[in-house]
Amino acid sequence: MKWFLVVAAGMAGLCLGGCAETKSASPPSPILKKATATVKTNIAGRTVEQQNLVDRLKEDNRIGAIQHLYVISAYSGQVLMYSTVRGKVSSSHKRLSPRTIAAMDGQYVDSEFYGIPVLAEGRQRRTGEVLGDDGTYGDSSEYIFWWDTKGIYHQHYVVGGQILHISSEPIAVKSVVINLSR
Repeated sequence: MKWFLVVAAGMAGLCLGGCAETKSASPPSPILKKATATVKTNIAGRTVEQQNLVDRLKEDNRIGAIQHLYVISAYSGQVLMYSTVRGKVSSSHKRLSPRTIAAMDGQYVDSEFYGIPVLAEGRQRRTGEVLGDDGTYGDSSEYIFWWDTKGIYHQHYVVGGQILHISSEPIAVKSVVINLSR
């Protein structure tokens, strides 16, 4: 009887050992590690990307700036529309105030520790929205708008097949289908 128990225990050990080997036979999963890089900065402590954003905001807010807007067909490369731009082109979803604010404590935000304080209707409220680098709330969206050098307001809906190009200097193009600056 002892002999039978020893054989049974040995066979069970072989079976369990074989099962364990089957599991370890599969290749180990790769371990991903976060990659890092050291990036040099300029004298102001900014990376090239950060400096580009600072320079763009300065250019976009240069008093008296004139820009040039070209709407180009993505299919033919032809310039469909040209216009001067007084100041800069703006997006329809940009706002001077947040879209959402707390009407009272406990609504939208729970206390003074949540949300960002904003003045609305003469009272301090709170919002979960963050003011952008350009001093506005909101994202870019379905249409752009601008005033040309003659003070004429323009609004353009961006739909399929268009490429928008905005420049601080005019560019040479072969022809323009619609010239808003004449």
